[in-house]
This record gives sequence, C-alpha cells and structure tokens, in this order.
Amino acid sequence: MAQKTAKNKDTKGGKGKAAAAPSGPARPTPDDYVPRLKQRYNEEVVPKLKKEFGIDNVMAVPRVERISLNMGMGEAIQNVKILDDAVEELAAVAGQKPTITRAQKSIAAFKLREGMPIGCRVTLRGDRMWEFLDRLIAIALPRVRDFRGVPSKSFDGRGNYTLGIRDHLIFPEVDYNKVEKPKGMNITIVTTAGNDERALYLLRELGMPFTR
Repeated sequence: MAQKTAKNKDTKGGKGKAAAAPSGPARPTPDDYVPRLKQRYNEEVVPKLKKEFGIDNVMAVPRVERISLNMGMGEAIQNVKILDDAVEELAAVAGQKPTITRAQKSIAAFKLREGMPIGCRVTLRGDRMWEFLDRLIAIALPRVRDFRGVPSKSFDGRGNYTLGIRDHLIFPEVDYNKVEKPKGMNITIVTTAGNDERALYLLRELGMPFTR
C-alpha cells in the first residue's frame, strides 16, 4: 500500500507565507546613538555660547576636548594588589582600560625607585567622554555626603578644570562589597575655551554644579 505524503498546511488555509516584521520604530544602531549630554551641548549650549561671547564661527565655540582620570596609589610600593584593584575599579568607572603610571625618579625617603608603578590613569574622548561627564554630573557628585557643589576656582588659567574626588565609591559602577578601602582620584576636564571665563560658562551650562 502506497504511503501518502503529508503536506504542510497554513493555519489560515492559505499558502504559507513568511511572518511579517513587527511594525514600529527601528531600534537605534550604534551609528545612530548620540550621548544625551553631547546632544544637549549641540542643541542648547552651543547657541548660548555663541550669543554670550559673540562667536560667529561654530568651530570656535568652546567644547570639552577630553577628560583625564588619575589615581595615585603610593601604597602600591608595599602592596601591588592595591594597584591591581585600582586598575580594575578605574576601568569600571571609565569604561576603558587604564594605563599604569610609574615613578619618574627615585626618592630614598619613600623607598621609591624610578620606574616603580605608583598609580593608573585613563583619558576619555568622544562618546565615552560625554557619557562619563553625564554620569559624573547627574549621578556621582550628588552622592557625595553633604554635597554643596564643586569649587569654581579650580581652573588652570587656560580653561581646564581639575576636580579632586576623595572617595571613588560615589560611582555606582564600583562594587562596594569588593572594595577594601576608598580611593581618591583627580578628574581633569580639558576644554578648548582658552580662558577660565568661557570654560566656567561652558561647564555650568552642561550642568556642572558649581558653588555660587
């Protein structure tokens, strides 16, 4: 007896068709992504800077060029693990692997030899820079105990701003349960402002909570 060949049937009785793609807006691709703070800078801050300082050329408008994060770990002379932990934690904060900083010269009083690892640092540019600055302003700084703003006099005269952080645990990316001791860091925001007045205006418009 001949076997009958089974045929696939469409559930609606029609011919089989490929499922239609769901309607609605497409998910943004990496090429479409623009950090929130960068978008705010382009759409809101740039026009204000041009008006405030009478700038006609958009290329001359002050902008944030890069951000450097630095951790000095003098304790690493006796305990290298402290430096390993610092590198891991700074990488979590920055989203980028740090480089080791080494002593430039020997200091006998501190048992320090030239070339010994004494810290780590990382420099952020582009989207990572904007993302870090956004997290710093919106999330990390408000977590500082009794926070009342950052000093407005920590500029270097050329429009670059350095902020000292005493406790890196203000960054939510750091796992509190894995940290043996709080660590400090310096954050330097390098701008193209050229002077402190323009840099202060730029950072204030970006949301940096300066003390009045």
